[in-house]
Formats: sequence, structure tokens, C-alpha cells
Amino acid sequence: MLSEALRRRTFAIVSHPDAGKTTLTEKLLLYGGALHLAGTVTARKKERTTVSDWMELERKRGISVSSTVLNFDYGGYRVNLLDTPGHKDFSEDTYRVLTAVDSVIMVIDGGKGIEGQTRKLFEVCRRRSTPVFTFVNKMDRPALDTLALLDEIERVLSIRAYPMNLPMGSGVDFKGIFDRRAGTACFYERVPGGAYRAPVAAAGGIGDPIVKEALTSSAYATLLEEAEMVEHAGASFSPEDVLAGRTTPVFFGSAANNFGVQLLLDGFLEFSPPPLPRMSRGAPVDPGSELFSGFVFKIQANMDPKHRDRMAFVRIVSGRFERGMTAVNVRTGKTTRLANSSALFGRERTTVDEAFAGDVIGVLGVDALRIGDTLCADESVVYDEIPLFPPECFAIIHNPSPANYKRFREGLTQLALEGLVKLYEIPAGHQRISLLGAVGPLQFDLVQYRLESEYGAASRIENTDWTMVRRIKSKGVDSKDINNADEKSLHIPAGARLALDGDGRQVILFPTDWHMRFFEEHNDGVTLGDF
Repeated sequence: MLSEALRRRTFAIVSHPDAGKTTLTEKLLLYGGALHLAGTVTARKKERTTVSDWMELERKRGISVSSTVLNFDYGGYRVNLLDTPGHKDFSEDTYRVLTAVDSVIMVIDGGKGIEGQTRKLFEVCRRRSTPVFTFVNKMDRPALDTLALLDEIERVLSIRAYPMNLPMGSGVDFKGIFDRRAGTACFYERVPGGAYRAPVAAAGGIGDPIVKEALTSSAYATLLEEAEMVEHAGASFSPEDVLAGRTTPVFFGSAANNFGVQLLLDGFLEFSPPPLPRMSRGAPVDPGSELFSGFVFKIQANMDPKHRDRMAFVRIVSGRFERGMTAVNVRTGKTTRLANSSALFGRERTTVDEAFAGDVIGVLGVDALRIGDTLCADESVVYDEIPLFPPECFAIIHNPSPANYKRFREGLTQLALEGLVKLYEIPAGHQRISLLGAVGPLQFDLVQYRLESEYGAASRIENTDWTMVRRIKSKGVDSKDINNADEKSLHIPAGARLALDGDGRQVILFPTDWHMRFFEEHNDGVTLGDF
């Protein structure tokens, strides 16, 4: 079990939208033999659509809106690649995925540098001390100065940047990359299919005539200057610092043209960590332990359009998973048989009979599972890996067709269980109004799309002014939730509203910080808790 765990590499690819994350994912799959023809987001004729963007909405909009698991073998490693949404409105899904990986590849647009969503995702990695590898993409287009890019990574992200290779020019003058560790030049040629010349041995290092003749005089002078600067003033390379998240190895290339991708993959697999221990009740659980354990980090319904199925994505932390085994859901204390298990490749699935620490499997037919649940051979282990994020956008969702009420409610309940949105109810006389809470408004579009396409239930969205939600609690050392308050017993500012969350607990919605402060100042004996 330990040897199987050591050859696992489980990682996510993250980036700002349009930096080339999904394109890089496709090219990595090519090297793993998982694809024979890389797709494109726009899906031109004779080209298959990207396997990681399997939802019809993703193909129409050209963006990733749901995380995807892709498994393949390469160079003796078992690779579990998790593609994540790039758009900030779906960052909650990305954050959950980052709890299930041991390392991250961060994609940066060479022409734009560090962008907002990249910075936010990196902060999540920093808090978890997750090793980060950087791929500077689109070097075949006009790019920022190499030293400026490296400086920006160090300055903005507060991490040492070690260039594993250096670009030889950029844009129309891009001739390839120089591998600093191997002392070889790899020349770039823009040809159909993304082919390029094999690495050329440069006996004299960067001063070899082969390298000099390939570049313009100015580009060659720039390369020499950059090489000298990073050699004498740049970060030193330490595998230990990479594993500790203090240094990020930086690779340059062009994912769209399949250039520099193999060097990235080989370097990543060499220096990235195998499955790491996870904390349970204050103690680490070793991946090589014989005790089976794992946790649910994602739930997705209706991946197979022919069946109304519901799949739980489980990251295995320790031990061996065997199809048909029983495990305890620590949250409920109930034992369940894990009979329907799958290895995942986007939307496609194959039955998996066994899996080990680091693997991600899909489990069907266990409707009691929730995001964050721990599965274990016994109740000795419990993981608290999944972060919680407060909604920032709220919208009332209406069912325009009473005849579709059952499908409408079934769809809303399922999408809330997936964590796509949070579902609240606002008492209104003898009825209750359904309210959605989300990190970003695009999540509401996805809810409407999936309600109609998967459940046959149309809906109408009504935006609101609320921007935050809090639980009502009693003051004091033994502070408890107050679930029986009414508007008559509380001083509620105009614009705020009482509601119930998905667990039936009472919460209050506020438009602004001022409304929240007013509530706290005018209600003695009451305080506000996290959402």
C-alpha cells in the first residue's frame, strides 16, 4: 500500500480565466495517453470538445463552471488531475477541490502576469502550505519581460521563484526555451499538431553557437543577461523548499502549441509530493496506514444524462479501497457498502475495483453522503478539510409552473446538496419563499440552466439587495443559536429579513454592514454568529 501511495500524484490546475488552464489540461492528457486528439474550448470542426469541460453550458460559454477529475498513468506514476473552474463566481468549487490535492500547477498568462483570481487561489494554497508549480503560458505571443515576471511572482505572491528554464525570445521572436538543469536548448516551431524540434544538446551551455545562431542579436543578449541574473541573484533550487511551499519552480511555454508541456510534466512529477498525511482529531493519518479512510469533497448529480444518478467524489487518504467494502460515515455513524465505485475521466467512468491513498474515486448509490463527510473503516478518523464560504449574492427563485413543483423542488434540493448554491427559505404567511445564496451571480445562471436541462423545471430569478447572512445567537459563554425569534421580539432594521437555512436554523439577511451593526446595537442579549 505504501509503494502504491508513493507513485500517486494528485494535483489541481488553477488560473485566472483565459490563462490557458483547460488547454494545458488537455495537453497533459495527451502525454498521459488519455487522449489521442486534444480538443478546443470552441470546438471547431473535426476537433473534439475538451474532455474536462463536459457540461453543455461549458461548451457554449467556453469556460469551466465545474471541477473535473481526470485519471491517467504516465512514466510509472498514477496521476489524478483535477481541473477547476477559473471564473471567480465558481471559486467555492475550486476551493473545495484544493482540499483534495497535494500540489498545484498555477498557470499564468505571460502577457498579463499575476491576475486577481490567481492571487486569491494562491492565498488558499499558501494557507494550506500546498506546493505550487508555475507554468508561464502563451510565450508564443508578446510577453512581459522574463525577469519582470519572476519578480512579480515573488513580490505579489511572496514566494521564491526558481526558473527551471528560460524563454528564448517571445511573440514572433520566440525561438524556444533553454533548460537550465539539463543545459539543453529546445527549439520551437509553429506547425500543425503542435510539433517541435527535440531538445538539442548545447555542449557549451547557453553560449553554444547553436543557441546563438537561433536568436536575433538582441534576443540573445537578453537571454545572456537573464541567465546571469537568475544564476547570481535569483533563488536557489531546493526540493525541500518546493515541498514546503516556499519556492515555486517556474516553467515557460505555450500550451496551445504543445510546447514546454512535457518539460513541465516531467519536472512536476519529479519534484511534487506523493499523498500527504491529513489531520484527524489533532493527529496525522499516514497515507501508508492499512486503515482505509477518505473524505467527500464534491457531489455531482446527473453526470450521466440517461440516469438520474448522484456521484460523491472521494479523496482516499489512507489504506486500500476495495469495491464492495463497507465503511462508516462518521457524521451519521452508519455503515454503508461502497459497491458502485468508478474511476473518473471527465464525464466518462469505468468501474474501479481497488484504489489507494491519493486516488480520487466516484461513489454512486449512497444518497446519505454530504460534502465534507469522512468515510472510514471505523469511527476512529474524522477529517475537517472542507472550508466554508459566506454567500455574497442572494436571489429569490420562483417556480412559474405549479405543475412542475415536484421537479422544481427536487432539483433545487439536489443542487444545494452539491454545494452549487446555498438554499434558504423566507417565511411569508403560510408559504415559504425559496432564496439562493452564492459567491457570484453566474451560479444562479447555472442553477437555472441545470434545473431546466436536467429536471425539466423552468425558473425565474429575482435579484435582491442582501449581501450577507448571519445566525442569531445568545450572548454569553454558553452562546447558542436562537431559532424561535420573530420580528416582533427583535429590532430589525428596514431591509433586513429573517430566514431559515438548509438545516432549519434561523438566520438573518442584511443588505450592508450598517444594517448588521444596527441590529447588534439595538438587540440586547443577542449576537450574530457565522453564516
